[in-house]
Amino acid sequence: QVQLVESGGGLVQAGDSLRLSCAASGRTFSRYCMGWFRQAPGKEREFVAAISRSAGSTYYADSVKGRFTISRDNAKNTVYLQMNSLKPEETAVYYCAARLDYCGSPYDYWGQGTQVTVSS
Repeated sequence: QVQLVESGGGLVQAGDSLRLSCAASGRTFSRYCMGWFRQAPGKEREFVAAISRSAGSTYYADSVKGRFTISRDNAKNTVYLQMNSLKPEETAVYYCAARLDYCGSPYDYWGQGTQVTVSS
């Protein structure tokens, strides 16, 4: 069992930056691919970024490439999402997720989310 707790959300203006964190419980964090997803009001949840177990591979949605960076610290059981040049349409609840072994679908565990609001 893995418990995930996101933090770092908040209210920012368009063009600002924000860094999200996701702390995982347990001793097996390094066995999991970690991902970030988001869900805007009235829309389906969408993939944002993922990072492999050893951070050797990262994956991004086309809409965030070049602006968002996913990273992880296995010693701290934490994954991060650095978000730059935020846009109002990126207002959403951002979720952290864990998938055992390789990145792919579906994910096994989910956090409860953190709200990101980008004002214009």
